[in-house]
Amino acid sequence: MTAIDTNVLIYAIDADEPVKQAKALSLLSRLRQPGGSTLLLWQVAGEFLKGLRQRESKGRITAADVESFFRQYSTMFPLVPPSGQLLPRYFDLFERFSLSHWDAMLLAACKEAGVTTLYSEDMDAGTDYDGLRIVNPFA
Repeated sequence: MTAIDTNVLIYAIDADEPVKQAKALSLLSRLRQPGGSTLLLWQVAGEFLKGLRQRESKGRITAADVESFFRQYSTMFPLVPPSGQLLPRYFDLFERFSLSHWDAMLLAACKEAGVTTLYSEDMDAGTDYDGLRIVNPFA
């Protein structure tokens, strides 16, 4: 199973970063292929919506764009909500790997969903967190 971090979705809509945008779009296209096993974690969906609203508040996109982008990208992959087991995993990962709060939450959600590869530029590429490998798609 694979998952994407919020930065992949943000770059997919960011024309100000054309190289990263092209890489994000290419990755999303590849992950959407038939037989794919990519998940959209609830936290990522929420962070993506927050990023869209921030762009809206700065006048970079409209409210209609927010809804359009969110619908387009949030329906690409099955949405996985967290369960009550996420928090014990969070505390374990947070302490053992000295992660930030949000990184530990994301990794705990990945572990809970059975994700083995997370595409993100926000964490150390190549790092293995108990069988969960980080891949930077923009490197």
